[in-house]
Amino acid sequence: MPADEFRTYGLAFVDWIVRYFDEINSIPVLSEVRPGDIRNQLPKAPPASGEGMEAILADLNRVIMPGMTHWNHPNFHAYFSITGSAPGVLAEMVSAAFNVNCMLWKTCPAATELEQTTLDWLRQMLGLPEDFWGIIYDTASISTMHAIAAAREQLTDLNIREQGLAGRPEVPRLRIYASEQAHSSVDKSVIALGLGLNALRKIPVDEKFQMRPEALTKAIAEDRKGGWRPFCAVATVGTTSTTSIDPVAEIADICAREDLWLHVDAAYGGSAAVVPEMRHVLDGCERADSLVVNPHKWLFVPVDLSVFYTRKPDVLKRAFSLVPEYLKTQEDGEVENYMDYGLQLGRRFRALKLWFVLRYFGVEGIARRIRRHIELAQAFAGWVDEDSDFERMAPTPFSTICFRAHPAGWADEDELNRLNEKLLAQVNATREVFMSHTKLGESYVLRLAIGNIRTEARHIEKAWKILKDKLSELCKPGGKHDTRN
Repeated sequence: MPADEFRTYGLAFVDWIVRYFDEINSIPVLSEVRPGDIRNQLPKAPPASGEGMEAILADLNRVIMPGMTHWNHPNFHAYFSITGSAPGVLAEMVSAAFNVNCMLWKTCPAATELEQTTLDWLRQMLGLPEDFWGIIYDTASISTMHAIAAAREQLTDLNIREQGLAGRPEVPRLRIYASEQAHSSVDKSVIALGLGLNALRKIPVDEKFQMRPEALTKAIAEDRKGGWRPFCAVATVGTTSTTSIDPVAEIADICAREDLWLHVDAAYGGSAAVVPEMRHVLDGCERADSLVVNPHKWLFVPVDLSVFYTRKPDVLKRAFSLVPEYLKTQEDGEVENYMDYGLQLGRRFRALKLWFVLRYFGVEGIARRIRRHIELAQAFAGWVDEDSDFERMAPTPFSTICFRAHPAGWADEDELNRLNEKLLAQVNATREVFMSHTKLGESYVLRLAIGNIRTEARHIEKAWKILKDKLSELCKPGGKHDTRN
């Protein structure tokens, strides 16, 4: 592409993004398309000759936009609400222009040293100890898998790196622990690492959906007696369903006593520690062997960027380092080569967008925005608590509210589940807000997550009004939406 053409369309696309951000409140957060609608509008074969950028931009508007779920929308309250902030978007543009592979220091010194610096900044922001060494992966699922791989590598007497697990009767069955509320990435990790789902033991939770330390202690004792070898425990700061906080300090005591690797999944909740009065959410995490926090969840960095910290980078390196001749460099003895600390060889310049975001907003600016999200969540939780037609289903330690409709006279759990399932469908059908759900026990529970940098009080007020209006329609006696008819 000639420079003049790139300048023309570069400015055109920047202008397109500016309009998108400016007009996003007028765009429905959810798409109306049906499965296959987008693909049916796309050619069955690639273009034989090049097409102009005008045609590509036109199809972006005509074909792609109607099929978008707008995660960057202030009315997006599903899953964990996230933000690709403007500084991060600009950094992605620059990173794409550089197009570097950050596998070795030699392949891009700036990328390696910026990653080291920004992760040390973030460590300070979270109040973590100086011995926490960091690396950027793509998502928390991959970070957690690397943590469990390192925990397995720490079993040096088993020599798993060289000999593997299969066909070795002398190797005991390995056991890992996580709460019933832990993220499914733990399950996927034990599958991928050859441990098998049977290796994962889920520990019961209390009424606040937090892991019960005494149950963990009991499980470890039972497993040792049964011939298992416990080697790792995963605690969570901000579980996916309820954002509950496991008692990390007590779990750390148990792991130290039992010689288990402690990994903390703080992918969502860890970011709250940037707010001084929320620093307590990471109490005990200074004793973890590893911890993950996702700046792309609540630090306004575009997807994807997951930060993995460990106090034992030597064990992580031992698990993954493999250097063929063609990747050896003269600087290897004096620099850090991030390819040695993970499965990937190819690594994007992700640190650039974290650097842009941290510099643009500053620590105080980020803390102020996170604090406001927590305040908005507490306001919404208050509305739920005060309304006789709704009830809160879990504590709200961060900015995600778990609740359900429970009008007077509704006592049957199956009916309540059907009511709330229909309520969520009706709310999302407006396309004005997007919420998600979970199951707590046998109860169907609605979740409203607040985390987008553009979300204001008016947005959660709108969500609350839609919820109440749709519930009123559903519960009208004899009406077409009466779920008990």
